[in-house]
Order: sequence, then C-alpha cells, then structure tokens
Amino acid sequence: MLHRVSALEHNIVPVSPEGRECTSIRLQQSPSDLQLMASFILLFLLAVVGGAVSQSNDSTEPMCYDWGESSEGAVSVLHGEAGSVSCPLFSHPSVYNYTSAQSAGHNLFWYRLLDGHDLEQPITYSLRFSRDRERLWLQPAAANDTGQYICMLRNKSSCSKIAMRLKVLRPDEVVRSTSCEPPVATAATQEWIGLQEGKTLNCPDLQYAVKMSQNEPTVSWYYVNPDKSECSQYPFWDKDREQRGTSLQFYTMLIPYQGLYFCTVRYQRRGRMLHFTRSIKVSGIYPETVSKVPTILYPTEHKIFSVRSNSDERLTCRGLLPLILHNSSRKIWWTVDGKTVVELNNHRFSQKNSIVKEDFGDLTMESVLVIEDFQSEDLKREFNCSVWNEQGFLTRRAKLKEDVSLPTVELGCGLGVTLVLMLLLFVVYHVFWLELLLLYRSWFGTDERHTDDKEFDVYISYARNSEEEQFVLSTLRSVLENVLGYSVCIFDRDSLPGGNLSESILHSMKRSRRLLFVLSPDFLAEKSFSLLECRLGLHLQHGHQAPIIAVVHRSVSKLPCVEVAQLRQASICTVTWRGSQSEPQRSRFWLRLRLALPVRPLALGRRLIDSTSSHSDLAALALQRAQRIRNQNRRGNSKSSHTSRRTSANQSHRDSKTPPRGRGSVRREEGLQHSRQCSGCTGFMSQVEDRQVELRVQTEMQQVLCDRTDTVSETDPTLSPNHAHKTHNPTPSPKPTHKRINPASSSDPALSRRHQELHGGNSIHQQEVVSYRTSVEIISMEKREGLKLKMLPTSPPKENPV
Repeated sequence: MLHRVSALEHNIVPVSPEGRECTSIRLQQSPSDLQLMASFILLFLLAVVGGAVSQSNDSTEPMCYDWGESSEGAVSVLHGEAGSVSCPLFSHPSVYNYTSAQSAGHNLFWYRLLDGHDLEQPITYSLRFSRDRERLWLQPAAANDTGQYICMLRNKSSCSKIAMRLKVLRPDEVVRSTSCEPPVATAATQEWIGLQEGKTLNCPDLQYAVKMSQNEPTVSWYYVNPDKSECSQYPFWDKDREQRGTSLQFYTMLIPYQGLYFCTVRYQRRGRMLHFTRSIKVSGIYPETVSKVPTILYPTEHKIFSVRSNSDERLTCRGLLPLILHNSSRKIWWTVDGKTVVELNNHRFSQKNSIVKEDFGDLTMESVLVIEDFQSEDLKREFNCSVWNEQGFLTRRAKLKEDVSLPTVELGCGLGVTLVLMLLLFVVYHVFWLELLLLYRSWFGTDERHTDDKEFDVYISYARNSEEEQFVLSTLRSVLENVLGYSVCIFDRDSLPGGNLSESILHSMKRSRRLLFVLSPDFLAEKSFSLLECRLGLHLQHGHQAPIIAVVHRSVSKLPCVEVAQLRQASICTVTWRGSQSEPQRSRFWLRLRLALPVRPLALGRRLIDSTSSHSDLAALALQRAQRIRNQNRRGNSKSSHTSRRTSANQSHRDSKTPPRGRGSVRREEGLQHSRQCSGCTGFMSQVEDRQVELRVQTEMQQVLCDRTDTVSETDPTLSPNHAHKTHNPTPSPKPTHKRINPASSSDPALSRRHQELHGGNSIHQQEVVSYRTSVEIISMEKREGLKLKMLPTSPPKENPV
C-alpha cells in the first residue's frame, strides 16, 4: 500500500518498448533530424536512470514509528450528527506542530480499521469524509463508522503514526441527567465566570462549521438548572443573560446561573443540512478583586511532626490554590533537600496529591509525603512543602521531632498476660471465693479469744425433738468441736441446774461470741424452750452483744411467726442444710458457716486444743494461788502482836481491794463502813472472801472434769453421758442433760476410783485429778488456819488524840 502511495507521489511512468522501436525507425527514415533524435534518446536515458534512482530510494524508506493507541481515550460521535477526529500527534505542539510539519515536507495521511475487518484501509476524501488541517470530519457519522482511525505523518526521512478509537453512539445510548436535555456524545467543556462579572459564551467547534458551511450557521441555546432539574430554551426570561447572534452573553454572573448549557449548531454543506450539539458547564468563581495568592493551611509555622525510627511516616501538607482564569494551572508538592520526589529518585520517598475541597474554582489540595523506614539520619534532611499558581509561590519547612519508641510488642505481651491472669484470678475467685476468704481470715484475722473474756465461741439453740437433737449433737457439735476446734455451748449440757431459767439462758448467751439458731417448723412453737432462746437472742443482738447465725435445717418459709423474719433480718449469715450435699466438710454449708464463726487458724486441731486448755495448766494455776494465799497468812501471823489499830487498818485495806462477787456478796461501800465500826467482824469478811475464791477455783476444775468426761465418752462408745449421769445422780431426768460433779466430794476415794475406771489408766488424767485434789485440800487447810487466826480477840482501837 505504501509503495503505491510512493509511486503516486513521485509520478513514475515506465516507457514501453514500442516507443524505442519507433524511435529507431524514425532515425533511419529521417537522418536530417539526427540531433532531435539524439536529444530524445538522452532524455530516455535520463528517465531510465531516474527510475533506477527512485527504485533505490523506495528500497531505503525509513521505518515508521508506531505510537500505538492514544491514551486520551475514545472519541464519541452521535449517529446522524457531524463529528470530527483530531490527530493525537499534534496534542503536544512542542513536539509536533501542523504548520512546522508542512514546512518540513511532512504529509498527513488517514487510515481506518473498522470493527470486523483485519486490514487497514486508506480513507478516500469524499462528500462525507473531509479533512481540515489535523482533523478528519465525518458529515454525518454512521453507525458502521465505529473502529480504529490511524493518522500518519511522514516525509522522506521520518515517519510516525498513532491510532485512536472512534465510537458512534445512538441517541438512546447517551447518558443524560434529565430526560429533557438533548443527547450529547462529547464531554462538556468547562467555562469559569467571575461572580458579579460578565462574559461571552461561544459554542465549541462553531468555527469549523463556519468554514465548512455555505451560509451563516445558526445556534440554539438550552439551559438545565441542576437544582430544579428543569430544561429551558432561550430566552431564559432574565436580563442578565442574552443571546447575541450565535453567542450567549452574560452581563452579570450569579450563583443561580451555574449549570449546563447546551448549544445546537445547524449549517448547510453541499446542499445538505448538518448539525451537532455541544455542552458547556458554567461555574462561578471568586472575582479578580479577591486575592488569588496561594496559601499553606497545614502545617502551621509552629507545627512539629512526631516521627519514630524504623517506621513509615506521613507528612501532610494542605494548601489553598485560587483559580486564575487566563492560567488555571496550579500545583502543590514536597521537596527533600531542595529536590522534588521525582528528582530525588529514592524509593523510600513517595508523594500522593488529592483535592480536598472545591469552592467556586478555588481548590484546597493536599499532598502527603510518605517516608518508608524512617531513619534517624532523616531528621537532618530539609523537608519543604510548596504551593504555586500564576499569582504567587509559597513554601514552608516541616519541623520533625523523634519520639521515644515504646516496646509495643513487649507491652502488648505483658498486657495480654496480665489480662489472662486477671481473668484466671476472676474465675478462681468466682469458684473458690469462700476458701479464699477463709484463708485470708486465717492469716490476717484477729482471734477474738485474745480480745474478749467470753468462754464459748458459739451458743446453739434448737428445737427439742429427736430429729433436731440428732442433727445438733451428732453433726453440728461434732464438727464444730472435734474438727474445727470451736468451743460450743449447749444449754442442756453446759448449764447448772436450778435458778431462774431466763437468767441462766441469758447468762450463757452473754458468755458466747456467736448465737447459732437451728431453724425448723418446731423451733418457734408456742411456749417452747427454743422460742424463749430466740427472743433472748434477738434482745442481745439489738444491743450488739452477740451476732446471730441462722441455720435452716428444715424450711420455715411458710411459718407466720414474726420471729422468722426478725431472725433472717438480724442474722449476719443464713445457711441452709441440704442433707447429703452439705455433709462433706468442703461443702458450701460448712465454708459459709466457718466464715460467720470466729477466726480460727487452719492448722488448729484437736491436739492443739487439748494442749492449750489442759487440766494440768489449771491445776498449776490453782497451786500457785494456794501458795500465794498461804504466804499471806504467814505474814499475818507474824504481825498478830501489833496493835489492834494497825490490824484493823490492814484488814480494812485488804477489804477495800476485794471486788464484789456474785449476787450474795456484800457491797464494797457497806463492807468498808461496817469494818470501820466493828473490828471483830474483820475476820468474818476475810472468811467470806476466801470462800468465794475457793468456790471459783472449784467451778473451773469442775468444768475441766466435765469436758474430760465428754472426751472419754466420745473415745469409748460403751460409756454414755446417761450412764455417768446415773452414777452421780440417781434421780431420773426428763431430758438427757449432763449434771455437774459436786466439787465438795472430789476428795472421796470412791470418786477417785470412778475416774480411774472412766479414763482406763490414763496417767495424764490421773495426775490432773491428783493435782486438783491436792490444790483443793491445800486451799481448805489454809483457809481454816487463817480463819482461826483472824477470829482471835483484838484490842479495841485507840482514839486519835487529834
């Protein structure tokens, strides 16, 4: 194809052989014309040489450089309208200029490769196809014109070609914002008009229609309001916009006038009416009176970027770039040590630009400088952000500060481990919170035995029936005393017979640190013993003398008694006995009960209890007390020869130191007054005091013997409390209570033999009993001797001469 074009361009015509034969004939026939024929032959030889030269030139044609397909995208033309294709080689006038190319001998040729075809075809200019400089016009375009169009620019020494795609659309294939606007295949052009300013609007490509038209083209204008989605054809019914000829004149630009304007050009060419439609987007901008100098919004002058070593950092620059009408180019960029990112040519540095906001043509642009793997040496670099437009240039340096990098991995691992441990501790506490509280109390709790003078740890009150007695005596008492090491007070077992019942119960409760009530339907029966204990316990609890613990042995929720609600409200802990589930010592019943009882060390066992409260210790105390009393009596005998005044004074002084004991004791004030009036009664007062000391010691020893008897009964099942009771008290009792041993008969040999039989040869207990009898006999002997000395007649006191 190119060879044909070259042959046509140089107009090479071969000479036929007949011409040569004719020439030779003419030379023979006309010898007179020899000079003419010689010149003809010379011309023939020159033509042959010229053809050979042309053939050698064709064989050395330059290679045509192919730019491929244009990156500007496809050109769209509406079916039935006039459209054009511009050669992309002239898109950069600095590289290719049509006027310069014509001066250099370049010619422009058009080819096309239609869809469905494999060979390029040269375009033959006709009524429908025409060329205007670098443009190829289709007047009008048809649907089968869709394909690839190639423009070639060449001369004898160079050749370049580039392709672009043309797409012919039907009217229904055009995307329109509203149904009333006309279909347009080409993209809308942008026009800026200053607010409160004027401008003349011309339809695009109108100048080409003027060249190709046989008469003056006509233009119709349309306006589409983007807010109301309305299409209006001129006239627009306002005085600020007016069509003058083919142009649209804006006298005063207002914000409501912004939107899309459509212009339809109609012209006649070679007897055919042609038309095309173009769209213009009109936008208002700030007038020229407003400053158009660019500014940097971020970073400010005092902004300091915090960076970390060995991490990716981002430096953000944001600037305001106003629009200049005659030169709309504007840009924002970063420089590193005075070089742009492209000039720096370092893969660690990259730049990303974006438009943040558009306000009447003024752009707020943002440029982000990404620094990969930031190093400490980068702190010494100079990072500058710059903005530029036609009106000015501004740059600002970014200040960097290195942050101390925290060990994020270590902190994360530590936090994770901490959270796991906290979760584990929460689960452990949720499951074993009772055990943990008991463990804490055993380590850091205060033993109440060292802070008060109470004798028992817990007082148990229950209904007097077989089921409740079985639970209290066999379960509660056994575990509390034998396993947990608490001292338990059961009134039927630990009280002396006789006296006022209410006072005895109240006295026993006051001697206990906790009051434990075993609740059951029979517990609050009318006129029952347990009801009396309940009311007395509530009385003590209101006075803050003893906390109450409620143990629900059988359900009492349906009882209408007021005391049930009062007990539940006043108790510090309410635990429910659930039969076999509560029997194990690790059950929640015993754990909650231990939590409400006084503090006891976890290692406290039966052996420790026995060692800390043995009879030998009490016997030793009794012997020390008897020895002290005997020494006092001896000192009294040595001073019996002194005068009666001094004896009376010493006796009165000793009486004044003796505190009153019991309900039957003589009051301190009355005893002092009586001793001053009657010195003969001084001995009697001393005898009463010593007798009270002896009774107190005997009562303590009696309690110890009773506890030991219970211990032997538990170890030996053949011995029961009832059997021991019958031995000492033959009178039957309606309740299985334990009677106290009479201390006066403790020196009886039969009683001593009975204790030896009960203890089965226990040598330790025998020594305790012997020590007890010895101490009691010594006390009795000393008291009798002291009484005899004190009852001797004394001389009356002499009156004070003063």
